[in-house]
Amino acid sequence: TAQNTCGVTAIMTVTPEFLAAQLDAVYEDIPPDAVKVGMCASEVLIRTMAERFRFYKIERLVVDPVMVATSGARLIEETAVLFPLASLITPNLPEAELLLGAPIRSAAAMEKAAKELWSRYGTPVLLKGGHDKTRADDYLYLGSEGGMWLRAERIATENTHGTGCTLSSAIAANLAKGVALTEAVIRGKAYVRGALLSGLSLGKGSGPLDHAWNLEEKQ
Repeated sequence: TAQNTCGVTAIMTVTPEFLAAQLDAVYEDIPPDAVKVGMCASEVLIRTMAERFRFYKIERLVVDPVMVATSGARLIEETAVLFPLASLITPNLPEAELLLGAPIRSAAAMEKAAKELWSRYGTPVLLKGGHDKTRADDYLYLGSEGGMWLRAERIATENTHGTGCTLSSAIAANLAKGVALTEAVIRGKAYVRGALLSGLSLGKGSGPLDHAWNLEEKQ
C-alpha cells in the first residue's frame, strides 16, 4: 500500500504464485506459531492463502476481515473462505453488517450477530464495537462455551490509525505464546488500550497507536 496518516492512496497486489512462494518460504524454514490475516485486495489471493493454510495445517489463525475501498462487500464475503480455518475472526460492526446483510444497532443485536457468524462458520468471533460513538465494548462469542462482554470506555483521541489491525495482531501474538484464546483477547485489548492512552501524535491525519508504549529498557 501507499498510505500515510491521511489515508490510503494506492494498493498494489502481488501475483498468487508469488504469495504462495512467500508462504512456502516461511513455512519450510521457520513455521510460524500463529498467523494474522488482515487486508486482502483480491479474491484469488484470499483463495491462495486458504489453500496454503490447509496444506500446512495451520493451528492458530486470526482473521481480521478488512474492507477495501468500493469492493469491500465482495472482498468481505470472499474472506469468509478463511473463516473455517480460523481460531478467531475479528469483524467490526460495518464488516459484520456486510457479512450478515443486516444492521447492528444495539448490544442485543451484537450478541445475535456474533452467534449468527458462529453458526455460519463454526469459528469464535470477536465482534468489535469501537464504531460506537460513546463506548468501545466488544463481544466475544465462543460457541458452546458461551459469550462475554469486554467493556471499555471510548478513549478521546484522533490517533487511531491501525487500531483493528493492532488488536488482531496482538491477539495472534499472544496465541503464539501459548495463551488460551479468551486470555489472548483480553491481553490484546488491554495492549491496544494502553497504546491509545499513550497519546502518540504523528502526521497530519489519524496517526498510529504507540506500539512501543509498554516496552521497558533492559540493561
